[in-house]
Amino acid sequence: MNDVYPILRRCPLFSDIKKTELQSLLKCLLARRERFEKGSFLCVAGDDIHDVGIVLSGAVHILHEDFWGNRSVLSHVLSCDLFGEAFPCADVKRLPVSVLAVEPTEILFVDLHKIITPCTSCCDYHTRLIKNIMQVLAQKNIGLMQKIEHLTQRSTREKLLSFLSLQAEAHGSHSFKIFYNRQELADFLAVDRSAMSAELSRMRDEGILDYDRSHFVLHHGALSQRI
Repeated sequence: MNDVYPILRRCPLFSDIKKTELQSLLKCLLARRERFEKGSFLCVAGDDIHDVGIVLSGAVHILHEDFWGNRSVLSHVLSCDLFGEAFPCADVKRLPVSVLAVEPTEILFVDLHKIITPCTSCCDYHTRLIKNIMQVLAQKNIGLMQKIEHLTQRSTREKLLSFLSLQAEAHGSHSFKIFYNRQELADFLAVDRSAMSAELSRMRDEGILDYDRSHFVLHHGALSQRI
């Protein structure tokens, strides 16, 4: 496990936990590593919930499919981030979403019940772990609120501009690269891919933005043009 410590120390779940403490903590959490190929599912909706996943390398999408098989992308999880942390707090027994590797990915799984249940010795670093996961949950809740803001926009253009505006703010630049390809972005914003692509072309023709695949450049005044 020594090779993953630099990654885990950047993970918000282990914030302010020393390397010497982390070694003992991983044993307590029954940590194990697994590798997944691009396009493979780490878990699918309906699976029993046992673990929280931490992305060591690669990236995953959290997906939801309705009764008719329509897929939506709920979130994109990168290296040093985690997924599945909300379920133990809600006492959910079956996974309501699926997790898909979108590139070759390595995951560290830890026992979720041991995260929220202090050990018998009541060690200080376990107390910090509980505090950290509460902060992670709060940050994820903010992310969901931001997505709701995108989805409640009335048109495809407004949804795109809402999303791209937030990405520009997050990157601190009018030029940035997003995580999603076209289909994934359409699934994330709950819009038709063809209609979304057509709208992007119109906005480029109008001088609002430029793009090349997943790289976008917003031009001055674009964020105010919510027509």
